[in-house]
Amino acid sequence: MPRISKSTKLDGVLYDVRGPVVDEAAAMKRRGEEIIHLNIGNPAPFGFRAPDIMLEHMIEQLPNTQGYSESHGIVDAREAIADYAARKGIANVEIEDIYTGNGVSELINLCMQALLDEGDEMLIPAPDYPLWTATTKLAGGTPVHYLCDEENNWWPDIEDIKRKVTAHTKGLVVINPNNPTGALYPKKILEQMVEIAREHNLIIFSDEIYDRMVFDGKEHTAIASLAPDVLCITFNGLSKSHRVAGYRSGWMVISGDKKSASGRRGYLEGIDMLSNMRLCANVPGQSIIATALEGHQSLDDLIVPGGRIFEQREKAMSIIEDIEGLSAVRPAAGLYVFPRLEVEKFNISDDEQFAYDFLKAENVLIVHGRGFNWPTPEYFRIVFLPETDQLTEVGVRLKRFLADYRQD
Repeated sequence: MPRISKSTKLDGVLYDVRGPVVDEAAAMKRRGEEIIHLNIGNPAPFGFRAPDIMLEHMIEQLPNTQGYSESHGIVDAREAIADYAARKGIANVEIEDIYTGNGVSELINLCMQALLDEGDEMLIPAPDYPLWTATTKLAGGTPVHYLCDEENNWWPDIEDIKRKVTAHTKGLVVINPNNPTGALYPKKILEQMVEIAREHNLIIFSDEIYDRMVFDGKEHTAIASLAPDVLCITFNGLSKSHRVAGYRSGWMVISGDKKSASGRRGYLEGIDMLSNMRLCANVPGQSIIATALEGHQSLDDLIVPGGRIFEQREKAMSIIEDIEGLSAVRPAAGLYVFPRLEVEKFNISDDEQFAYDFLKAENVLIVHGRGFNWPTPEYFRIVFLPETDQLTEVGVRLKRFLADYRQD
């Protein structure tokens, strides 16, 4: 019988946010064990709910959302997204430059498939949200990881980016706010990244899904607002800010130098083709975008002192600061913190083994740092979505586990 095996295109593809350690956690749960899940930014299991007005609007619209929409998306959703882009300072955006998607993930994959040929390179941050590396590989491209610097607030190392641009580089991926580090990039860093893209004629792909989840009075700058002459594709959605991850309400906005990417057999034509092939995004999910982006933003109440997400970030940081051999840069945005284990103290050589050992000993599920394409084994990511009392319990278990942990 012929052997049936997976495609070689999957060689080296990581998505350990839902990987082998997660599989073991699922097996433990089937055996009746309780697991604390700190591996994925899914607000619903932790008691977060969408604003009532969005749910009411979706229910009202359900009879009108049973058919396909235009492949770009329903008009009122795209008009609201265009208004939001304008508020962020992104110029030169028309309604036809906006595509809705089944979450941002679908649109990232679509953009990579439309662009990359064998041998093409994509500059991607390390650490990254691993979907970017995976979709680049699956599209036939080569991920080239530029380093972010923990000593400099996890901001991108501009000189490392410059060193890694080649004649084969097609695009520069920016994840701001960053997942997994929680870094928020200042304008001066973004301007330098724009200049690199401008000099080398690169497309900027900017993942800004956490742009509304920013702490401490800081503000997010959309990189496309600094690059009116550079082709930019900005990705965003409602899954985190409005706590509706399951509704798959995402979008992308194309701005800047669209002329060089359009026309017969142009890149934008390729995006259109693939968009048409998947027919459309989830129409009920699209129907709430306008409602979500207009009016009161309930997230604002959660990310200030006294707000639930703010206080959970503070609790996560206090846990890390209380454990000898553990440190982390305070996240400025998002839902994650990326702690560092002291290598010599814990003799860390395999971070996936560390995640597995912690799971088996304490029933807490985390994601190891190399799951985010970071090259060394001393990091892991935790989600600070649980209530503070549950995070306190995590702290007790982590401190107990690390008290005598050393890898062989």
